[in-house]
Amino acid sequence: MKPPRRTFLQLTGAALLGGPIFSRIARAQPYPTRPITMIVPFPSGGSFEAIGRVVAERMKGSLGQPIIIQNLSGAGGSIGVGRAARASPDGYTIDLGNLSTHVLNDALYSLQYDVLNDFSPISPLFTTPVVLLGRKTLPPNDLGELIAWLKANPSKGTAGIQIASIHLMAAFFQKETGTQFTLVPYRGSAPAMQDLVAGHIDLLFDALSQLPLVRAGAIKAYAVTSDARLAMAPDIPSFSEMGLPALSFSGWVGLFAPRDDSYRSLVAFGAGLDHLASISGGRHCALIPVPQMSVRAGDNLGSPAARPLSVLSVRVLRP
Repeated sequence: MKPPRRTFLQLTGAALLGGPIFSRIARAQPYPTRPITMIVPFPSGGSFEAIGRVVAERMKGSLGQPIIIQNLSGAGGSIGVGRAARASPDGYTIDLGNLSTHVLNDALYSLQYDVLNDFSPISPLFTTPVVLLGRKTLPPNDLGELIAWLKANPSKGTAGIQIASIHLMAAFFQKETGTQFTLVPYRGSAPAMQDLVAGHIDLLFDALSQLPLVRAGAIKAYAVTSDARLAMAPDIPSFSEMGLPALSFSGWVGLFAPRDDSYRSLVAFGAGLDHLASISGGRHCALIPVPQMSVRAGDNLGSPAARPLSVLSVRVLRP
């Protein structure tokens, strides 16, 4: 039986990503002996795929086998995650998931899999703030002007939404600012960004991987959801400093595998993840490594690594 939705939203972030629990590890066997498939549940060319490729490249050396990215997009990421849930639990299929795919989708939609019982969490990886972007021809030049423009043009603005957390973020922005605009759904970040650059939509919350487009003048950046300005984008104010601290938010990214309490890939991945702590994302994205990422026997849901994830899972939904 699934937990009540309210309890689920409050606890699942920690339960899924707080540190894997497994009762036994199979006797030592060679692993891996062939390439591993990483399912990325969003279209190619987007910020989420960029994260997957950074992780795959870094882990290739420690695992001794390549990690092949497989993009399976649609339904807010649930198609790709569903495929991962049905994959053989042999350690050769993993899933790059986030707050939307492994918490919010189950709270909002009827799924053909159980995010709690059909997956073994391998490890949390990063937290990822997002930035509010606008088309380059949008009249406002800062956040205050944008809010005033939206209020003067109720329901005329448009904003792309790619995943559940962005949907909720856009809705929460409207609530906090007293504005109204139309939400336009997309299969992923890449097609949404294409439409923003082309001027087909007005606004988009997305990862900081889009900073090169901002610097090139192709789009505008209004504010970032981190608690303070980021070193990689010191010219973009935070919502908090602009008087909207309730909009401070960072999503998270983690690795999952089809449920199996015994296979040895958990340990192998745990060792490989130690090499990810130095990743900052470079030009790809703002990646903030989650402390104590590596998988170790004895980790539990009360570990320090669990706490920030449980907080992040509910912050976007708080009243």
